[in-house]
Amino acid sequence: MVGPEYERHHGISSLSPAIAEELFRFELSDKETRSQALSPDMAKLKKASVVIDNSLSPVHTLLQIVCVDHKGLFYDVLRTLKDCNIKIAYGRFSLNSKGYRDLDLFIQQNDGKKIVDPDKQDGLCSRLRMEMLHPLRVIISNRGPDTELLVANPVELSGKGRPRVFYDVTQALKSLGICIFSAEIGRYSSSEREWEVYRFLLDENCKFKFSSIGARNQIVDRVRRLLMGW
Repeated sequence: MVGPEYERHHGISSLSPAIAEELFRFELSDKETRSQALSPDMAKLKKASVVIDNSLSPVHTLLQIVCVDHKGLFYDVLRTLKDCNIKIAYGRFSLNSKGYRDLDLFIQQNDGKKIVDPDKQDGLCSRLRMEMLHPLRVIISNRGPDTELLVANPVELSGKGRPRVFYDVTQALKSLGICIFSAEIGRYSSSEREWEVYRFLLDENCKFKFSSIGARNQIVDRVRRLLMGW
């Protein structure tokens, strides 16, 4: 939930509280009326398995991940571990097998110790599942009389944003025959994390009726799929 502590940076126009809540919520809604709802294919993301095992090494914790492959998967996993102050001593990644990947990572805390605290283990596993299920936020909303596409991704603690987002979004819109009237990129922060937000005002002169829920869902689905490499 986005509260009053929510702020904006770099001069980009502000987001309404309702849009901010929809864009930055931690859980995805399964209601079909919400533009963030998962399509049947993307629902496979929910099947991600994240398991911690401390029995195989005296000095490392084994992190085992089985999940749907997507563009930026390694980036999302490594970014999350870095943000959680986790070091990787050794890693093994399987080839893509029927759309899935296996990752085995031997990890340590920054102090060189294994992760033995059950709360820390649960927190890390939950965070990884969340980042793999929902690495990018894509919605369409009204901005006055205009229609706006918004794409958001978490900013690393180092201050870096996700690569290629602008390119992939513009390619997706181009493939749909949608022109961009204007675009802006900015950063917003809450008490929990900072976000990089891409905002695209869409040109109404195209084959899509932006007032249609079906058309909006089609645009969101195409943009998200290109961002995910599907």
